[in-house]
Amino acid sequence: QVQLVESGGGLVQTGGSLRLSCAASGRTFTGYTRGWFRQAPGKGRELVAAISWSGSTTYYTDSVEGRFTISKDSAKNTVYLQMNSLKPEDTAIYYCAVAPGVGLVADPRKYADWGQGTRVTVSS
Repeated sequence: QVQLVESGGGLVQTGGSLRLSCAASGRTFTGYTRGWFRQAPGKGRELVAAISWSGSTTYYTDSVEGRFTISKDSAKNTVYLQMNSLKPEDTAIYYCAVAPGVGLVADPRKYADWGQGTRVTVSS
């Protein structure tokens, strides 16, 4: 049974930073893309960042490009999302997820396993 556990969310002021972590267990994640999604109040879930199994390819949605960095520690089965220069519009629940695929998977519909989410609140 796949388990994804997010941590690192919290309350931060505009311009601040947070580092989210997602620890995965329950299977071998060889050949899987790891992704971070977010869902703001009243909005749909969007893919924020993703990293391919090899770590050589990353994806960022336009609104976080240059501010967020996704990385992974394969030995720990953990993926991170470093979030800098945070803005109030980054306020959301952040979820990590995995999708099968050696190459980077950017289609949200292919992400089958999800964590419970961690809340990020950016105050103005």
